[in-house]
Amino acid sequence: MNSIVINIGNSNIRFGLFNGDNCDVSWVINTKPYRTADELYVQMLMLYQTYKVEPKEISKIIVGSVVPQLTKVMSSAIRKIHGMVPVIVDRTTPSGVQAKSKQMGTDIYANLVAAHHLYPDRKKIVLDFGTALTASCIAESGETLGVIIAPGIVTALNSLISHTAQLPEIELKKPKSVLGLDTVTCMQSGMVYGFLGMVEGFIDRINDEVKDDCFVVATGGVSHVYKPLTDKIHVMDRLHTLKGLYFLGENL
Repeated sequence: MNSIVINIGNSNIRFGLFNGDNCDVSWVINTKPYRTADELYVQMLMLYQTYKVEPKEISKIIVGSVVPQLTKVMSSAIRKIHGMVPVIVDRTTPSGVQAKSKQMGTDIYANLVAAHHLYPDRKKIVLDFGTALTASCIAESGETLGVIIAPGIVTALNSLISHTAQLPEIELKKPKSVLGLDTVTCMQSGMVYGFLGMVEGFIDRINDEVKDDCFVVATGGVSHVYKPLTDKIHVMDRLHTLKGLYFLGENL
């Protein structure tokens, strides 16, 4: 059975084509809050052509969203293309995970669901390097132990650039040295090693609080920058949130 899973985030919308519970193809477009259903319809059809997706071969569409104004627009475009109503999942969708908070975002819930399915029998931390940097912890039983929310790396970088007169836009990557002698290297060091220290601090403090050595999964747009720089992150999986949404919607 072929399904398309859609994660509507604050910065990006990620699509995944699933064959069973395996994601074969994934693609990303920018989130634009005032996009119309017709715009999405055209863009989705163009991407379907690019990735050779046949709408008639899709049996289910699963959508998770943290941008409510786009959920209805996306649903309208899906009905126009596929002639079906998508399955909308959120923190109220039943699973083996106890959300424990009525304020938990769909993306954080999906991250915990994926971790619970994929890495059973141990405590897990999921680091999501998105618009916000989040660290979510779940017990072996599926109980949510808690969440940390901090400014996202790209969000912080864009704020730094927009509020200064002479700091340029930079590529977020490991700098040549920790101590920089040019503006770009100085900024890269601050963004990469500054947030790396924050991430490692989160992991250490969570481990201390739950009295365990948690298995750590990293996901989100810039997770690939940080995974090679620390042994505290065990797995990097850009599709982790999509997998959680799939697990939430597969039986609905």
